[in-house]
Amino acid sequence: MFKNIPFNRVEWVTSSFLIITAILTFTAVPAYFYFFGWDWFIFGVFMFYYPATGLSITVGYHRLFSHKAFKAKWPVKLFVLLFGAAAFENSALWWSSEHRKHHKHVDTDDDPYDISKGFFWAHMGWLMFKLKPDNPINNVQDLKKDRLVMWQDKWVHGIAFFMSFILPTIIGYVYAVSTGNISPMAGALGGLLIPGVARVVMVQHATFCINSLCHMIGERPYSTSHSARDSWIAAIFTMGEGYHNYHHEFQWDYRNGVKPWQLDPSKWIIWFLSKFGLTGDLKRVAGERILLAETRETKRQLTDQISLIQQATTSSSELIDQTLSSLEKWSDRLTDICDELQKAAHDKINLSKTKLNEFRSEIQNVMREIESNGKLAHT
Repeated sequence: MFKNIPFNRVEWVTSSFLIITAILTFTAVPAYFYFFGWDWFIFGVFMFYYPATGLSITVGYHRLFSHKAFKAKWPVKLFVLLFGAAAFENSALWWSSEHRKHHKHVDTDDDPYDISKGFFWAHMGWLMFKLKPDNPINNVQDLKKDRLVMWQDKWVHGIAFFMSFILPTIIGYVYAVSTGNISPMAGALGGLLIPGVARVVMVQHATFCINSLCHMIGERPYSTSHSARDSWIAAIFTMGEGYHNYHHEFQWDYRNGVKPWQLDPSKWIIWFLSKFGLTGDLKRVAGERILLAETRETKRQLTDQISLIQQATTSSSELIDQTLSSLEKWSDRLTDICDELQKAAHDKINLSKTKLNEFRSEIQNVMREIESNGKLAHT
């Protein structure tokens, strides 16, 4: 039964932690509710801890340290390093190193969580099994100059246990003793299990979904040169990290959800803190570059569609010929728009909002005509 499992390559400490915390979440947590009932204060501690640790990964580990998408003052750094450790995803230094490898070698064997090895591997298998010797952490020299980052890297396991398990247990105990609403044992155990163990499992698997599901399910509006995809569902549980196709194209942007309707609490927090001088130098991709990427991808998809129609059509008809001709014409028009936008970006010309709106309107009209003629072609 277990003969195909490479036990000699198992990361026993990591694997045991992932398995035990998951088991406790599905057994001990329901048992706690059964014996002690629901308590709003314990739930409130959970509701603080989940976004605090989740945002510390997305805002801190990811956008601040891994991609240098903005700068932050020491109070912000200290917060994300403390609560980031509480997510039990190792230190910011190690996390950033692995993530930079992922971007540099995405979808290849050198990608730490390469999706081509399957869902389980990308989700958590890469943490549970070690297929290769550890590479030196030599791609984060900039972070090694940060004293707070290096302090956290040295003491990360102690910080993680205190922030994630000991502190919630103390909070639950003090609450129970001071109010008498529940017994001290119930308060301490509730703090350990709910904002502690269960929250760790939920935050970890939300993060893991970016490496797995967001490379399998969703749209690719900016590029199909890699497997990363945009998923609004994933964005809900990961503080805005679900717009992964955009992120892989423009990884240094402090935003992931760039459209007004896209949920990205992480960018809102970064922007909000900038108003108080706690963050700064927020890097943004120019609107014309984003539009250019979308237009290029639209043009590529049009070209592919034309090719498929041509291959599938064995007997020509006047309607099909007209449709193909129209598609080719609109493809050429999109190419012209691409060229104009590319030149503007190359020359660093700031396009006016009016001009951008004209381009967007042209593209929308073209897409509406394509849809209309596509329907005619199938009738």
